[in-house]
Amino acid sequence: MSLGEPTIDPRLLPLLRTDLEAAGYTVDGVEDFLGPLAAAALHREQAVPALRVAQAALGDATGATSSGRKDPRAVLAALFLLGLEVRRADLDAALPGVGTDGAARLGLVAAAGNGPDDGVRALADLRPYAAADAAGPVTWWLASDLGELATGRRLAGDHVLGAGGASITLAQVTMRTPVGRVLDLGTGCGIQALHASRHAQSVVATDISRRALRFAEFNAALDGVRLDLREGSMLDPVAGEQFDLVVSNPPFVITPRAAGAGTIPEYEYRDGGRAGDDLVRDLILGVGDVLAPGGVAQMLGNWEHRRGEPWTERVGAWLEEAGLDGWIIQREVLDPAEYAETWIRDGGTTPEREPGAWAASYEAWLDDFATRDVEAVGFGIVTLRKPAAGHGVSLRRLEEHTGSVRQPLGGHLAASLAAHDWLEARDDAALASSRLSVAPDVTEERYLTPGAEDPNVVIVRQGDGLGRGIQASTGLAALVGASDGELTVGQLIGAIASLFEVPAGELAGELLPAVRGLVRDGFLVP
Repeated sequence: MSLGEPTIDPRLLPLLRTDLEAAGYTVDGVEDFLGPLAAAALHREQAVPALRVAQAALGDATGATSSGRKDPRAVLAALFLLGLEVRRADLDAALPGVGTDGAARLGLVAAAGNGPDDGVRALADLRPYAAADAAGPVTWWLASDLGELATGRRLAGDHVLGAGGASITLAQVTMRTPVGRVLDLGTGCGIQALHASRHAQSVVATDISRRALRFAEFNAALDGVRLDLREGSMLDPVAGEQFDLVVSNPPFVITPRAAGAGTIPEYEYRDGGRAGDDLVRDLILGVGDVLAPGGVAQMLGNWEHRRGEPWTERVGAWLEEAGLDGWIIQREVLDPAEYAETWIRDGGTTPEREPGAWAASYEAWLDDFATRDVEAVGFGIVTLRKPAAGHGVSLRRLEEHTGSVRQPLGGHLAASLAAHDWLEARDDAALASSRLSVAPDVTEERYLTPGAEDPNVVIVRQGDGLGRGIQASTGLAALVGASDGELTVGQLIGAIASLFEVPAGELAGELLPAVRGLVRDGFLVP
């Protein structure tokens, strides 16, 4: 079992927040204290460099400030990030308002005694989180369960995860358009709900885990945010309600649960208890019930690639059944062995420490995938939208993009949806009458054979968003280069046709579909 749960004390939490700010216990403050080498290693879940820095700072005069106190960042990072025991006197000095006793009453630490040299150990992970979105930068502090790095043990089944890689990805891809009501489904420690509070009038956050909701409640109180927290599975706690935005980092991990798989631990934060990718499918099929007309759902998920069935057809069928606009971007593909290794390690089992459990879990995962002819597992971003009243489904887009992207991606996704709607309202004649400008992040690359006067290949590339590169014909490259908002698309096509001595109608038939794609993807903007 996990160590416990934090306690909400309205008197102590403001004192704690003030102490953390005064200590410089921020993302930048901690990285400055650790230095680039140790900070980078810690991001990779490698603690040794950070331990060396923290132990040196706490163990000799190099860790003292001009007043003789230990650097509070060293004390707090050692305690809450690295799982080291610190002296009561040092923690009292680092948190002068709340003190060791107050931190203990909040359920964050346990002290061995009342003496200044008595040890204090962390009962929870408490770390700074830097958010940057449309509302500007902000620093929050997030409490969660101590991880394997701090405890050296396998995670408990009811472990409450902090802001992990998937959570940060979802926060970065979420659209931050101001909205009325937001639902954070499977809130965990509450990070998505905190983000949503900055651009929504109200936020409902749900989770099947009571412990997770307790941490989310603590974090919201510590960071001065009001949330409506509800316990329950999937969409049950909000049945009959409607939301303008639903965000979800659901327990999407595909975990074997058949007979013989009992050696695999079950984790509430990642395992939905359903076979294969049924949980993601069911969420896609059901989320429309709680979306207001025009409302958007954004989530992460895994889906199986089954032999003889392209993933786009399989997942596309879910979108058809859901009756929602859908845009799915597959960001990663793992074969069954890679997938098993990733998630067995995620739970703290390693072949070096537990060879028998490792092998048994590996076998169970491969057997489970074999029963469904799974050849690979995809991971990606799911964006769904409920058509507005009087409108039908108009967006069906499934694509793979495994390259780097420019985060945060949410603004780009929102702009692309808006561009899609703009295009839907215009036939080719209306598009030809429109004035477009090339986006400021777009560049052109030309490749020539040595000695040639003209390029063999022209690539139009965007520096923002998904960083797409489009191979453009000479005519399209000319149109993009001349798109400065002065002339209409039709006028540009006519001028290019005259220059190239080709029929304008024939060139329009070639270029207008390409222009639609460039508008949709943000290369050209109305």
